[in-house]
Parts: sequence; structure tokens; C-alpha cells
Amino acid sequence: MIAAFCIQTGQFDLREVERPLPDAGEAVIRIRSCGVCGSDLHFFLGGFPPPAVCPGHEISGEVVEVSGAGHPVRPGDRVAVEPLVVCRECWACRTGNYQLCARFRVLGNTLDGGFAEYLRVPAYALFPLPAAVDFEVGALAEPLAVAVHAVRLANVGLGDRVVVLGAGTIGLLSIVAAKAAGAREVWVTARHAQQRAAAAALGAARVFSGPTAADDLWAQTRSDPVDIVVETVGGAADTINEGLHLVRRGGCVVVLGVFTTAPSLNAMALVVKEVRLLGSLTYGRPGPRADFDVALELLASQPERFRQLITHRFPLDQITRGFHTAADKRSGSIKVAIQS
Repeated sequence: MIAAFCIQTGQFDLREVERPLPDAGEAVIRIRSCGVCGSDLHFFLGGFPPPAVCPGHEISGEVVEVSGAGHPVRPGDRVAVEPLVVCRECWACRTGNYQLCARFRVLGNTLDGGFAEYLRVPAYALFPLPAAVDFEVGALAEPLAVAVHAVRLANVGLGDRVVVLGAGTIGLLSIVAAKAAGAREVWVTARHAQQRAAAAALGAARVFSGPTAADDLWAQTRSDPVDIVVETVGGAADTINEGLHLVRRGGCVVVLGVFTTAPSLNAMALVVKEVRLLGSLTYGRPGPRADFDVALELLASQPERFRQLITHRFPLDQITRGFHTAADKRSGSIKVAIQS
């Protein structure tokens, strides 16, 4: 089969490798769509060393083989992949907080991922796609589950006012997750025209953009701070402090952004306002329903609405071009899908 590897900054190499075979408790899927994540762009652009394995973790596909009995999936099933491989024995795994497993590994990071034709995965990591959700939209389950998990951690509830900092895919999907949890209104900061349009289409009540966005947002919240801030920017931005500035006393700032530098922290604001400052990593199963279950239900409710986020599609043999398109927001890109 063919698999892609990031060999250096800005360049992928397509290699012919052995098609995987499943061990007991595993399945092999034929990959149909794999999204380019902002974290993937960090290594593609040189911010982090590229993984030694085939990357890609926003994955959907079709089961072609399952090893062992008693699994919830069968050959021919259409599935989304929760790309976490965990021990399933420790305290974190037993309580549904498997994203905190000390032996946690990630497909596309430390294990081969989805920019390939076939992939071997634990059978427990496969979630059947609802009938209304095709492979393209199904690959959005992973980033949407990230947003669902953060909203759950922050306890977004009925009547809350939420600010989402950043309008990449995770920020945009955080609008949907917050509103589904009961938020009365969601405000968003966005840098690019396509992000502003998408935020409005997904239900943002206000979109702040341009060089005065931070000042405009502060002017709107100075006398009536918001309940919760969802930070999705990361990088070298000062968005944690911005969140502490915007949130009410006793409110919550939940951090999703991948920071490439050590951010500063206004500890006095954190203490005086008694703000809950939370990190949110991926997704888990905090109760009877996994974050992935909630994400797939949301996708099934309005699949065409979510499809609007997928602005570009490239075959696997054009993955380098696809990554350059994802990195250059002048292209109009939001979510770039690599399809095979």
C-alpha cells in the first residue's frame, strides 16, 4: 500500500509499505478521508519535529478485516476512528478518562496514522458512522469530539455566554458544541474572511475580527464579562491572559490551543477572580456516552452544515499540495481533507 511520511519541513514522501494485518482485538480499515489538523501543520511548517510514523489522526474509513470475536464492528462497516491507543487497565482507563492514561499513544503521532491507504487500529477505537454521515463528514468527528470534551470540562450549560478565541476548525466546532450544551450565545474571534463566514453560519452571535478585535471584545465584555472562554489559538499568542481578562469572576477558561512557546500567565487575575483554568487534551468517555458519540450525533443532525467546513479535497498522491493549501489561509481553506 501507499503511505505518506513528512520527510522535512514542507515536504511529504509517498512510500510503498506493507499493508498491515490485524492482531487479536484489532481491525484494519480502508481509509477514505483524513483531515489536516492544525497540529499537523506545526510539524509541516517546522514548529515541531515531524513524526517518524505516517501522520494523520482525523480519520474515517471502511472496515476490511477484524481479528477475534466479540467486537462491535464487522467488515464493511463505515467508521470514524478515535485515534487513541491506551492500556484499558489503569485508573484513567477504568473511569473513562483514558485520555489521561500514562501509556497513551496517538495514531499519527507515535503510531502510524491516516495519511495512507490502510490502517491497523484497536477495534475499541472504531465508532460506526450514522447513516446520514458519509466518510467526508465522518472525519470531522475527531475535531468535533475535541470541542465536545472541552465544553464538557468547562461545564457549559443553559444560558451561559461563551467566547471562543480563534476560528480554526476546533474554534468553529466549539461554537456548535457550546450551543448544543445550552449556551445562550457564543462570540468568536476570527482572522480570515472564510472563518468569519463559517462562524456566522455555525451560529456565532458575534464575530470579532481585524486589528481592533481584542479591544472591541473587551469593550463589549467590560461591564458584563462572559461565563466561559474557550482558547483555541495556541502558538505564541497571549490568549490565556486574554481569556482571564474577558471571563467573569468565578468563570472558566479552558485551553485547547497547542502552544509553541511558554505562555505568560497573569496569576493575580487568576487568583483575584477565582477563575477555573483548565487544560483540555483530546476526548474520553466521562459517562455512558463518549465524546465521540456526542460528536457523531451532532454531525448526523445536520451533515451538510458541517460539510461547509471542508473547503478543499486532495488525493493522497497530492498530500504536499494539500498541506500547503491548509497552511495558506489566503487559499480560503478551513478544513483540508486528504482522500483515498
